[in-house]
Amino acid sequence: MARNDLKGKVVLIAGGAKNLGGLLSRDFAAKGAKVAIHYNSDATKADAEQTLADIQSNGGEAFTFQADLTKVENISKLFAETKAKFGGIDIAINTVGMVLKKPFLETTEAEYDTMFDINSKVAYFFIQEAGKTLNDNGKICTIVTSLLAAYTGLYSTYAGAKAPVEHFTRMASKEFGERGISVTGVAPGPMDTPFFYGQEAPEAVAYHKSASALGGLTDIKDIAPLVEFLVTDGWWVTGQTIFANGGYTTR
Repeated sequence: MARNDLKGKVVLIAGGAKNLGGLLSRDFAAKGAKVAIHYNSDATKADAEQTLADIQSNGGEAFTFQADLTKVENISKLFAETKAKFGGIDIAINTVGMVLKKPFLETTEAEYDTMFDINSKVAYFFIQEAGKTLNDNGKICTIVTSLLAAYTGLYSTYAGAKAPVEHFTRMASKEFGERGISVTGVAPGPMDTPFFYGQEAPEAVAYHKSASALGGLTDIKDIAPLVEFLVTDGWWVTGQTIFANGGYTTR
């Protein structure tokens, strides 16, 4: 079987209801994969149900799972339920994240804890559970941020909490490699989704649009194919964080 053959494969997507996660859920299902669509709260329930309906109306197979993944036991339950429903898991993708744009001197301890729980803790234990649960030759991918290569202020807890994921990715890829499991990160630029606009004033939006060499914000349609490549034909790339941002930042 070709490595890019997704028919019958099982894909678990944390944050798989909307934006990039929703697009990935629909794309994988359209290519024959069975999809576990995780979402966090009632606020996203309608999006999850719409994504599920879209998949099922096209003959795909999927289910939804609501959970707060900052509670590690919920990560275990998500993987366990997916495995119970579909018999195993081949690909695990984590799109979960939260942005906070705030001056360093004004950030509270509660905000710090929340940001690191969502952006760092979830990522760590998601990768850990994937390493325990995935079938041999499985694939793990985490969405981070191109701010990891930026020299800027105001995003200390967001970029700071995403930064460890690069190290988690390297370490896990080294430890899981003997089972043929690849582990990668993808670092988009500011994406043209509601996730981005909630933190940014109009003048900041204008700046971000002008900052990329290729012009404009990152489109989720330009990120989804990269993620799909890394967990199929691109499996030989492992331990790497790929910056995909139209030249917004680079190393």
